[in-house]
Amino acid sequence: MSIIYLLIPIAIILASIAIWAFFWSVNTGQYDDLESPAHSILYDDDEELIPEDARVDKTSNKKRSGDDAASDD
Repeated sequence: MSIIYLLIPIAIILASIAIWAFFWSVNTGQYDDLESPAHSILYDDDEELIPEDARVDKTSNKKRSGDDAASDD
């Protein structure tokens, strides 16, 4: 029964920290824009990281290969 005298203050302190962290994140704008981060993974901003032989030709939607590149000349 004496452990409850220790657990109740610890629970109150932890709950207070959690409530403070929530209000701090709301006040600093962490929840202002929930849509943009979800859509940002769809952007093709890492095009330069894809090797040249693995890139997809956007006009014909097929993989570029040595044979296709030579026949285009």
